[in-house]
Amino acid sequence: MSSTLLEVTRASHEEVERFERLIVKDLQNEPATNKDRLFQSHRVRHMIDTITATTEKLIEVYDDKDGARKDEIAALGGQTATGTNVFSAFYDRLKEIREYHRKHPAARVVDTNEEFEELLKEEPQIEFSGEEAMGRYLDMHELYHQYVNSKFGEPIEYTAYLDTFARLEKISRRLKLSRQYREYLEKLLEYLVYFFERTEPLQDLDRIFSKVQSDFEEKWASNKVEGWENGGQENGLVPLQHTVIDLDYYSTVEELMEVGPEKLKEALGALGLKSGGTVQQRAERLFLTKHTPLEMLDKKHFAKGSRSLEQNGTAVAPEQMDSSKEIALMEAKIKKLCSLLEETIVRTKENVEKRQALTYEEMEAEREEEDTQAESESDDEEQQIYNPLKLPMGWDGKPIPYWLYKLHGLGQEFKCEICGNHSYWGRRAFERHFKEWRHQHGMRCLGIPNTKNFNEITSIKEAQELWERIQERQGLNKWRPDLEEEYEDREGNIYNKKTYTDLQRQGLI
Repeated sequence: MSSTLLEVTRASHEEVERFERLIVKDLQNEPATNKDRLFQSHRVRHMIDTITATTEKLIEVYDDKDGARKDEIAALGGQTATGTNVFSAFYDRLKEIREYHRKHPAARVVDTNEEFEELLKEEPQIEFSGEEAMGRYLDMHELYHQYVNSKFGEPIEYTAYLDTFARLEKISRRLKLSRQYREYLEKLLEYLVYFFERTEPLQDLDRIFSKVQSDFEEKWASNKVEGWENGGQENGLVPLQHTVIDLDYYSTVEELMEVGPEKLKEALGALGLKSGGTVQQRAERLFLTKHTPLEMLDKKHFAKGSRSLEQNGTAVAPEQMDSSKEIALMEAKIKKLCSLLEETIVRTKENVEKRQALTYEEMEAEREEEDTQAESESDDEEQQIYNPLKLPMGWDGKPIPYWLYKLHGLGQEFKCEICGNHSYWGRRAFERHFKEWRHQHGMRCLGIPNTKNFNEITSIKEAQELWERIQERQGLNKWRPDLEEEYEDREGNIYNKKTYTDLQRQGLI
């Protein structure tokens, strides 16, 4: 292989240049749909990875640790150790190159434009679940169930979880040191990284995380990491009995024995206590720390060289500090990914709320419409639709006539503050939206019933003022005993309840 090392180098450089030109050509084509954009990004990512791998091989060749490249260059000039004639060396070299190209025909300098053109039309296989809909939405159901069934979680709806799963600072620091929370964080970070790599393949996630880590190290050193002040310790220090096993859940030694010998050994090791003996002895030794501070325990319970107590009497293990830092770093990475995926998270929540408001028939109709749209897109993919005025598409997948566009006023924009400043184009769509899920959800959030009285009202302030007036009017129409209940005195005079009681108190009746 050393005799063709320069030929391999030339072919590698040629391959790198061709892929670079292909990337430029691919990026010059504006994708028509989000699906096409995703395919384009993955094609470019694959080509960049190929260029990187080829470049690494070239660097190894240029380093020439075994001296093969140097010997081959010397042989080209006839400078051989055996003193061979220059011409015979040249023809020997020519014979070797021909033999190499006979065995490796792909390395020849040929026109491969057609082959590369096919690469531009390639549709990479990207794994997305049905819930993710080609990267449009997140699929957090598994993580949601893990959260609501954990000690650090709370029983909330899936939509509320989508709002709060990134707010990790609200969880108690004592619960964050548990193995259950660490496993949850690892799975959450793994899923977000996997989703981000599939939807944004051209982003350099390693560079993003290196920036996050450098900022985190600076904040951790200055004790400014949110939720982890004092190095992750509550009031300065964290009692070590909460690091591995929470003793608050166990009232007897027998209950603690059910945890198992391995977990007991791990908990005792974290406390610096002896971890040998039977399961019962380990449980008894660990149970002592529930009601007795570590500094009050007898020295015989501690392992040699492991008792490191602070002056105030609470132990802080280096392992605990390292674990706190790792958990805090994972939280920082998750927050960064959530900020990058903010639009996707909002879109996911809106999709979940929309599906909750739909009936089964409407969901089926929407699914059929999406399937039909996908089929029409695939059929008309090769046909470029001429639409300079950017008119809406009709039922046949073509732009509607301009006169119809003007007739329905589709160029007129209506904004609804109650719907989150969402835009509706055309009077018909605007009138219809008052009965749709987005407006209904907005009215529910304001605590106002979505009745006909509130049609045509898009301002939150106007809706609240009208609701107050309606409530006042309803209050006036109600029967009020103090004004409408009638009383009669001995002389037959009729008074309402308020007047009658006032006259009675004054002794006039």
